[in-house]
Amino acid sequence: MDDKKLILIDGNSLLHRAFYALPPLTTKDNLHTNGVYGFLTMLYKILDDYDPDYIGVAFDRKGPTFRHKEYEEYKAGRKKTPDELGMQFSVLKEVLDKLNIYRIELDGFEADDLVGTLAKHGEENDFEVILVTGDKDYLQLASEKTKVLITKKGITNLETYGVDEMIERYEVTPEQFIDLKGLMGDKSDNIPGVPGVGEKTGIKLLKEFESMEGIYDNIEKVSGKKLKERLVENRQQAFMSKRLATIITNVPVEIDLNTLKIEKPNSEELYKLYTDLEFNSLLNKIDKDDINEDILNNLNEEDISIDSDIQIIKDLNELKEKIDLIKEKGKFYFKLIIDGEHPLKDGILGLVFKVDKDNTYYVDFESIDDDTKTILESFNEIFNSNDIKKIGHGMKDDILAIFKNDISIKGIDFDSIISQYIIAPSQSDYSIKNLAQEYLGLYIEGEDEILGTGKKKKSFSEIELDKRVDYFNKFINILFNIEDKLRDIIEEQDMTELYYNIEVPLIEVLAFMEYQGFTVHKDGLLKLKDEFEGKINKLTEDIYEFAGEEFNINSPKQLGVILFDKLDLPVIKKTKTGYSTNAEVLEKLKGKHPIIERILEYRQIVKINSTYVDGLMALIDEKSHKVHSSFNQTITTTGRISSTEPNLQNIPIKTDEGRKIRKVFTSAEDDYTLIDADYSQIELRVLAHISDDPKLKEAFYTGEDIHTKTASEVFDVPKDEVTSLMRSRAKAVNFGIVYGISDYGLSRDLNISRKEAKTYIDNYLANYEKVKVYMESIVDQGKKQGYVETIFNRRRYLPELKSKNYNVRSFGERTAMNTPIQGSAADIIKIAMVKVYDELKNRKLKSKLILQVHDELIIEAHRDEVDEVKELLKDLMENAVELNVPLKVDMDTGDSWYDTK
Repeated sequence: MDDKKLILIDGNSLLHRAFYALPPLTTKDNLHTNGVYGFLTMLYKILDDYDPDYIGVAFDRKGPTFRHKEYEEYKAGRKKTPDELGMQFSVLKEVLDKLNIYRIELDGFEADDLVGTLAKHGEENDFEVILVTGDKDYLQLASEKTKVLITKKGITNLETYGVDEMIERYEVTPEQFIDLKGLMGDKSDNIPGVPGVGEKTGIKLLKEFESMEGIYDNIEKVSGKKLKERLVENRQQAFMSKRLATIITNVPVEIDLNTLKIEKPNSEELYKLYTDLEFNSLLNKIDKDDINEDILNNLNEEDISIDSDIQIIKDLNELKEKIDLIKEKGKFYFKLIIDGEHPLKDGILGLVFKVDKDNTYYVDFESIDDDTKTILESFNEIFNSNDIKKIGHGMKDDILAIFKNDISIKGIDFDSIISQYIIAPSQSDYSIKNLAQEYLGLYIEGEDEILGTGKKKKSFSEIELDKRVDYFNKFINILFNIEDKLRDIIEEQDMTELYYNIEVPLIEVLAFMEYQGFTVHKDGLLKLKDEFEGKINKLTEDIYEFAGEEFNINSPKQLGVILFDKLDLPVIKKTKTGYSTNAEVLEKLKGKHPIIERILEYRQIVKINSTYVDGLMALIDEKSHKVHSSFNQTITTTGRISSTEPNLQNIPIKTDEGRKIRKVFTSAEDDYTLIDADYSQIELRVLAHISDDPKLKEAFYTGEDIHTKTASEVFDVPKDEVTSLMRSRAKAVNFGIVYGISDYGLSRDLNISRKEAKTYIDNYLANYEKVKVYMESIVDQGKKQGYVETIFNRRRYLPELKSKNYNVRSFGERTAMNTPIQGSAADIIKIAMVKVYDELKNRKLKSKLILQVHDELIIEAHRDEVDEVKELLKDLMENAVELNVPLKVDMDTGDSWYDTK
C-alpha cells in the first residue's frame, strides 16, 4: 500500500511569487487579485499532479519572531509589502477556507517553522511529504521521506529536490545546507554570515570539514590566511547565522494530521467567491453537481431562459417557411456550426438561428439532401439584405464559411466578441461561456468541456446531435440576452462610433482578406531555401575554421566556451549556466574577432530559413497556391490587428536577406500587380495632433523631413549641418518618444551612455514643449480615470499606474503615453481599410484588398485599374480622418511584395 501523501505550502512565499510573476489583475471594484489567481493556478496544478491525501498552508504572522529576539536586524531593510499585495492575503485565506484547506499561523514563528514541524510530524507517521515554496531555506528539510518543490520562473514551473538532488546541485546534504547558510548568510533575510564567504567557499569548507563545528574545531587546517582570519573574527556571528537559518521542527503546537485531510470544498460558497473575484476560468474547477441551481445562476436577476424550445429543421421546404419569419422580424441571430478548427478548410454541420424570444431553430445540414451551398443559398435574401440586421458571436468565421460558398453578406450589425473586446481589451477569453457568466450570471459548459482539448479534442460531428443542438440552443439564447446589455455599455462609454463605424464593418474586411489569401511562389521559395542552406553551410565552415574545431553553433554553452575560453574574447555577461551569447552580447563584440560577424549572420539566416521559408512552405494551400493568414481584431490591447499562421505582419524588412522573403509574395495572375500604400510617419503625425505642438505640426505642414528637423532642434545646429548620424539618432528619439522610451532604453538602442541619451530626450522635450505637457498630462489622466483613450475613445485600462512596484508602474506610464498614439494610428488604418474595401466593391473593380501590415495596405490590382486604384487609395487613406496635420501616403507598385518597397 502506498504511503499517504501530505502537501505543505508556504502561503507567503507562493503568494509573493504569483504577485510578481503575473501582470496586475483587478476586479470591477478595483480589488487586486493577481497574486490569489496565480496562487490558485499553482494549487490546482499541484493537486492534479500529486493527488495528495492531506494538505496544509502555512502563513507568517505580523510581528517579531524568536529570531528577532536573538538578532534585532533580522529581516531589516526588507521593503514594505505593496498594498496591492497586502490586500490579497485576506482574500487568499478566505478562498482556502471555502476550499476546506487547512491553514496555520502562529505568533512568534514563521511559516517555515510551522511547515517544518508539520513535515517532521508527517515523516514520523510514515507520510510521503511534499513541501511547496519559493524559499530555498526549505532545502534543509529534504530527506528520504520529504521532497521540496521550489518555484522557478513563472508560476507553474517547479524544481524538485530530494537528498540526491541536493547533493547533485549543491554538493552538500540537507543538514549541511544549514551550515552553508550560516557561513554565506542571506541578504534577503539580512542574516550576516561570515563576510567574504560565498557559496563556492562555503561548499569547499563543508566538503573538507563536514560542518560548521568541524570547521571551527579544525580552524588551523583552513587554507588561506584571509579566510581563516575572517572565520575566527566572525565565529560568534557565524553560529548565530546558523541558528537564524535553521528551520524549527518542534514548534509547540498541537498537531492532529486528520485536520489536514483533503475534504470536498464548499462548492456553493466557492462559486460565489470566484464569481465575485471574476475568476471565471476557475469556475470549471468546481463540481457543479454540488451547487443548487439558484446559486449557480446567482447573478441572474432577470427571468432568462437559455433552454427554450428549439425546432430542428431537416427539410429545405420547412426552412423556407422560417426564412419568411426572419424577413418579417428584420433581425437574424445566427451561428454556423463548423466541423473543425477552420471555416476555410472544414465543412458546415448546421446553422442555429433565432428571430425572437420564442422562435429558435437548428438547421441540420446532415439531414437535408441538398449540398451545403444550396442550403446556404436559401438564406440569400437574408444574407444580401442591408435591412435585416445580422447578429452573431465570432462572425468572421461565419462570413468566411459563407464566402467559401460564393455567397456575399450585408447588414452585419453586432458581434458580441467584438463588443466585449472594446469593453475589456485585456481580457483573454471572449467565449460565450464567459459572457454568459459575466452578464447573465449563468453557467454553461463551454466548447472545451464538450469537445475536449489537445490531442483528444473532438469535432462537433463526433458529438451526438441532441447534445450539439442543446449547446447551440444555449449559445444563441445567451447571445439574444446579452445583446442589449453590451450595446448599453458601448453607448455609456461613448464608443458608439468606434464600434459601429470601425470595428463592426472591419469584420467583413478581415474575413475577405483571409478568404482571398496572398499568392506565394513555391518555386521561388525552394530557390531561396537552397540559397540560404548554401550560405549556412559556408558560414558553418568559416566559424569552425575560426574556432579551430567543430562544435554545436546553436548551443550557447558550447559557443561560450569557444568565444570566451578558447578565443579569450572579453566576457560581457554571465548567466547561471555560463556565458551569455545573446544578440546584445555579440553586437558588443563586433570587431573583436571575425568569428562574431559570421555567427551573427549565421543566426540571422538560420532563423529566416526555418521561420519563414520552412514555415511558409507548410502553409501554402495546394489548390490556390496561397497562404490564408488568420487576421484577428481581438488580441492586442492597443487595437492593432494581428496575423497568425502565417504572421504576415512579421515578414522581415530590415535586412537584405530577410527582404528576399517578400519576393515570393506575388499577384495571383499575370494581369494583376501589387500596390503598396503606406502611411508616412502616422504615429508621429498622431502625436502632433494629440499634443498640438506647433513645432511638430509645422514640420508636417511644410513637408520638411521630421527627423532632420528634430536633429536640428536637439543638437542645436542648422538643418543643413545635420549629419546622417545626427538624423538617425533624432529618428530614434522621435519614435522612442512615441513609445515612452527611457534614457536607459535609448542608450541601449543607440549604444551611447545614459547621460547622453538623457540629454537627447531632455533637449527634445525642451524644444517640443507641448509634447512634454501631453506626456505628463496623459499619465495623470490615466491615474485618475484608470484608463487612457484613443482619438476614437478606445480604452485601455492601466491598473499598473497605481502599482507600488517601480518597474510595473513605469511600464504603465510608458503604456499610457503610447496607447493613445499607437491606438489612434490603429484606428485610422482600420477606417482606411473599411473605406477602401467598400469603394473597391461599390465600383465593382477587379482589384482587391488582400493585406494590412501595421501602417500599410496591399492591393492586388488589375493592371487596367492601377491608376484608378492608386487615386482612390490616396484619397481615402489621406482623408480617412481629419487631424491637425495632414496624413500622407506613399505608394509603390510591383509584381512582388519585394518590388513595392
